[in-house]
Amino acid sequence: MPTQQTDFEALNLEVIRGTAGGKIIWQPRILCWYYERQFLKQPLPGPYAGMTLPQVYRALGCSNRVYDYVYAVRWKDDPAVRITNVELGGEEYETLIETPAGRYGGRFLRAETTSWHVPIKWPITNEAEMRAAAWRYEHMTVDFDLEKCEAIRREWQGLGVPCCYFPRTTIQKLFVEEMGTEGTVFALQDYPATCERYFEALAVLEDRFIDALIASPVVSISFGDNIHASLTSPEMFRKYILPAYHRRIPRLKAAGKFVHSHWDGNVKPLLPLARETGLDGIEAITPLPQGDVTLEETKEALGDMFLLDGIPAVYFDTTFSERELLECARKCIDLFAPRLILGISDEMSFNGDIERVRRVGELVEAYNAAC
Repeated sequence: MPTQQTDFEALNLEVIRGTAGGKIIWQPRILCWYYERQFLKQPLPGPYAGMTLPQVYRALGCSNRVYDYVYAVRWKDDPAVRITNVELGGEEYETLIETPAGRYGGRFLRAETTSWHVPIKWPITNEAEMRAAAWRYEHMTVDFDLEKCEAIRREWQGLGVPCCYFPRTTIQKLFVEEMGTEGTVFALQDYPATCERYFEALAVLEDRFIDALIASPVVSISFGDNIHASLTSPEMFRKYILPAYHRRIPRLKAAGKFVHSHWDGNVKPLLPLARETGLDGIEAITPLPQGDVTLEETKEALGDMFLLDGIPAVYFDTTFSERELLECARKCIDLFAPRLILGISDEMSFNGDIERVRRVGELVEAYNAAC
């Protein structure tokens, strides 16, 4: 355990504001490694047994991207909306949502090895259901629970700035949450006007969320889009994603927020569009051998934008040597520092070697000491 804990919240703020004197920050996400063990009721290894997640980060001597502030967001349905969860037997359940404009809902399967739930019937499957969802989003309100914010801050004090996810953007919400790939593609062709009306309803809700974010202590905001070029082509990105980014980002930046988006699939066809987004940086771009781009290609595309993460998650598994991991970390620093929030693209797996997190931290500490 480190003898003196760095104030990573202060360092995080300095890095994103460009006042860190060339220093960077090591901010690995290890939620999968931690919470899958918790879900399976397996103890953490060695000295980490019994620790909370903030305690693990303090023991490792590194920062966290503290997205827990998303739990302080209060999304409130209109009183006319009724949501019912129905158990269907086994691990299946159904969520039914009734609105004055109609009803919609999905059927889900609880997984055996993870807390994630798998959709076996998407919430939106036709035009009428999309209209009902649009009514719901247009009539939602948003605010921040400042008391909850303060409790989160006490728990994560000194480990990173307050962060929050932004809801997925237009077609990404349909692809990932509401309709799936096939359903979304057909909907865009079969009833484009209703899709546009749905996107307009999302925009109304997003404006309310932005108002809440501006008034909150949140510093760093991720558009949690999970961008993947195999789903979202450059043409679709230009048509559906860029306009939404261009509408949101100026307001957030004017309020002093650090804004980035989560691109964690194959992204090579989309990288040339990165600088058109207006984002401060992009999170989770995954280089070879796990993703489809090199670090050099990523640097050429981002220019002066920040890279958040950069080390392929597979390098934390023993399939690859520790030497390969550290060489990749050094290359990230050489290419992107000081506009670098070094992390794992996307997260270290359940089977990852947690001590490798410490090794990278030692490398970053030595680099910062030389700045």
